[in-house]
Amino acid sequence: MTDSSRAPAPRPRRNPELRASHADREAVAERLREAAGDGRIDLEELEERLERAFAAKTYGELEPLTADLPERADVIDPRTEEPLVLKSGAGDIAQNGYWVVPRRISAICRMGNIKIDFSQAECHQREVTLEINSGMGDVTIVVPHGWAVRPHGLRLTIGEVRNKATDPPHPGAPTLEITGRAGMGDVKIRYPNRWETRKRG
Repeated sequence: MTDSSRAPAPRPRRNPELRASHADREAVAERLREAAGDGRIDLEELEERLERAFAAKTYGELEPLTADLPERADVIDPRTEEPLVLKSGAGDIAQNGYWVVPRRISAICRMGNIKIDFSQAECHQREVTLEINSGMGDVTIVVPHGWAVRPHGLRLTIGEVRNKATDPPHPGAPTLEITGRAGMGDVKIRYPNRWETRKRG
């Protein structure tokens, strides 16, 4: 016998003829971007649905745009909640191949170098924060084409930031926020090179 008192109440259906607000349109757009990031819809369909969402005037025009998408999951992957800490003294560290990207990453290097390669990583985050604390070592960051990279929060002493990952980001793709400080070492941001792409293939 099922305890109906524990069953969730059905979500009330809004009158499709009522006018939608800016917040309603933006909420639908956010769900569409998340669906594209999860691979449920492709970029062409995302652009088409976003155009319809921002042009919608009623709930009846908005509802079909997300009707075939699952509700947002409340389950949190513990692999994404625990920060990844990469700490190097004089040696080098390479975080590459397949790995699950958490929300926060710390790269700490004194004289050694750290390389963080996201090109084969599994990333379900809309925004990833990378905090750098480097002395003399360099930090190299490899991101897939389509990612957005923002190194605006990085403080420099003598080192410099060389950002070659400047192509326009894809809709719904992750954003990598880079913060922290760099002493004498450099921070290098780029896409995979030919050798890395050939090796992966």
